[in-house]
Amino acid sequence: MSKKYRRLRVLVAPSGFKEGLGVREVADAIARGVRNAIPRAKVTRMPMIDGGEGFVQIMVDILGGELHPVTVTGPVGQPVDAHIGFLSGRRKRTAVIEMAAAAGLRLVPKDMRDPTRTTSYGVGEMIRAALDRGAERILLGCGDSGINDAGAGMAQALGVSLLDTSGQPIAGNGAALRSLDRIDVTGRDRRLENISIDVAVNPYNMLLGKAGVARVFGPQKGATPDQVAILEQGLQTFARIVRRDLDIDVGSLKGGGSSGGLGAGLHAFAFAKLHPRFDLILRHIKLDQRLSKTDLVMTAEGGIDGQTRYGKVPAEIARRAKRHKLPVLALAGTVGSGVETTRKAGIDAVFSILNQPCTLEDAIRETETLLTETAEQAVRLVLATRSVFRS
Repeated sequence: MSKKYRRLRVLVAPSGFKEGLGVREVADAIARGVRNAIPRAKVTRMPMIDGGEGFVQIMVDILGGELHPVTVTGPVGQPVDAHIGFLSGRRKRTAVIEMAAAAGLRLVPKDMRDPTRTTSYGVGEMIRAALDRGAERILLGCGDSGINDAGAGMAQALGVSLLDTSGQPIAGNGAALRSLDRIDVTGRDRRLENISIDVAVNPYNMLLGKAGVARVFGPQKGATPDQVAILEQGLQTFARIVRRDLDIDVGSLKGGGSSGGLGAGLHAFAFAKLHPRFDLILRHIKLDQRLSKTDLVMTAEGGIDGQTRYGKVPAEIARRAKRHKLPVLALAGTVGSGVETTRKAGIDAVFSILNQPCTLEDAIRETETLLTETAEQAVRLVLATRSVFRS
């Protein structure tokens, strides 16, 4: 093997595998596989965050800062231990929050996965806790949610009154939105008027319609077809009342459907600005600098399919890698329908890490080993292909 191949520069920039392996562990497993194939490879690990689990920890790791533990209300009403990050060296005291720490799907027991009943109340409690600690700016990541309440619970935790026709508060969940008749913001936490909240969202996630959050993501959170219909009705009512009472159109808001409509709720109730998540995140992470010193990019996600090109980590990494004319390999736990469309985003090849039939539990347990083995084989294939074309 030539010295050039031994010094191949590889950037490993994966997402996490939901309910399987965290993003830093995914990056480590792939890096081991690369080095198994090329021991002297120059491997740079860059765990990618999309606003979901790990957002706060990685932002603090990269930019410096500290974590503040908090206890808040979880998605099914139970207390959960969460955390808020505060970044160092900023002109404004900047807090970092991930909604998944208070309302993530991981926090919903599998026998309780009914997104008509889960709440974002704990997200509002985390925002309030950040304000209590002197936050002047909040970066909030949306992703990996187990909710579909359009931020109703979050709003209530911040003092917003969501009322039914009798003037009584509705429950802070997706089903209750159908009963929403009036919004009263006179009790809203006034500190929200003096800070900026920037939210990292998937701009393709819309609140309503056939491509809306209830229909696309409701089933993934445990909703039956009847419950999807209930959630859609609630979101339609929510959008109508918000427009009437607050003069804000959340129905057509890009990213408004993120995290079960939390994006729309944050915009309507907390004056938040929604940003395409990678535009916001990559302001802080110097990806282009690293790509300019790379020969091969490897990314990964738990599932890669026709939806991947709509704002998922592998597609966003690939798009930016192609500006540098770099090859991109993607590893996946499952490869689904429409995966061929990822080539339009710049992914050159997708490899499933599953090498034989197995149960989901077995796949999750063996994810780390499977990632390492598949990464090694993918890199060996790249080297063999180069040899063929150079011969």
